[in-house]
Amino acid sequence: MSEHVYKVVELVGSSTVSIEDAIETAIARAHRTVRNLRWFQVLETRGQIESGKVQHYQVTLKVGFTME
Repeated sequence: MSEHVYKVVELVGSSTVSIEDAIETAIARAHRTVRNLRWFQVLETRGQIESGKVQHYQVTLKVGFTME
């Protein structure tokens, strides 16, 4: 079994569509500048409410990548 070492960064993604879209947005943006993304962990979810409806989702993630 090979050993892995990861570097971890924290990201915040946002979306007006869904929590999942906020996650995808953050990861897609990180993928443009960070190589070897391997995993993510959702740390926090929050949102904005207007007129009794969810208007905006925001998700804080930890994202791990290898340092190859």
